[in-house]
Amino acid sequence: MIVRAACLIVMLSTGNLWAQDDTARPVARPDVPTDATTQAVEPAAAVIAEPAEDTVRPRARGSAEAILPSSEIRPIPRPFDRPDLAHGAQTQALFRAERDLFAFSPNAIATSPRPAVRPASIEAAAEERRLARLRGQICGDPSIQGKTLGRVDGSGACGIDDAVRVRAVAGVTLSPQATIDCRTASALKTWVERGVLPAVGGEGGGVSSLRVVSHYSCRTRNNQAGARLSEHSFGRAIDIAGIRLRDGTEMTLLTDWNSEDDGAQLRQMWRAACGPFGTVLGPESNRFHRDHFHFDTARYRSGSYCR
Repeated sequence: MIVRAACLIVMLSTGNLWAQDDTARPVARPDVPTDATTQAVEPAAAVIAEPAEDTVRPRARGSAEAILPSSEIRPIPRPFDRPDLAHGAQTQALFRAERDLFAFSPNAIATSPRPAVRPASIEAAAEERRLARLRGQICGDPSIQGKTLGRVDGSGACGIDDAVRVRAVAGVTLSPQATIDCRTASALKTWVERGVLPAVGGEGGGVSSLRVVSHYSCRTRNNQAGARLSEHSFGRAIDIAGIRLRDGTEMTLLTDWNSEDDGAQLRQMWRAACGPFGTVLGPESNRFHRDHFHFDTARYRSGSYCR
């Protein structure tokens, strides 16, 4: 038994030696100089000559050097600029070409296109328009232009506490100007921005003005004897019969409500008014409104009344 164990040990040792002898080993390199500064020499045919300076950078023009002296130009440091790293001649040439190609050039400042300075007259005109807009604003909103009137008295219960005469809203003129209160003026501006302008778009050059057929007026509803006072009596209502475009044409509710050309746009405007205004009446509400929109800012518990 002792002999068997000894034979087994001998066989295992021999097997390990065989395994070591059969292990693949790398081929030894030929002797090379051990000097760390010596670089491997690539075949001469593979060496890329360093490009000439004028083939990479634009030639200096005018006073480019005066704008940015060359002494201030510092190329981006790269690994190939370190002398302690050894690279082949081909690699060094490629790195130098890349460095020269992407290095900052003072000519970039001198030759880059720049926008022309605006004339002082244009700046002055723009400032004057801005100041005029601020001077003409009412209700604390530059988009609502007009004049503050204050208290407007009327017979009986009629009248407006804080009246304004609105000339334009959101860039759209009122013709004629409307005497209403600020709440109604703000609702009108919202309707123009969300309803009128999107519905018309660029047709006819865009919206120019709104034709107003009624604003502040001390009267009963629909001018009917014995009826309650209209919201017009308190400056909380405005009636609009047409939308004039910049090319001179006009969309009118009387003739275009059911037309193929403008009917859909007028209905879009009517729907957009339901929300900003408390009451919205159009051509289909009753015979009194077949030729105009009636908008007012009365509030109801059930929400806006749109018909």
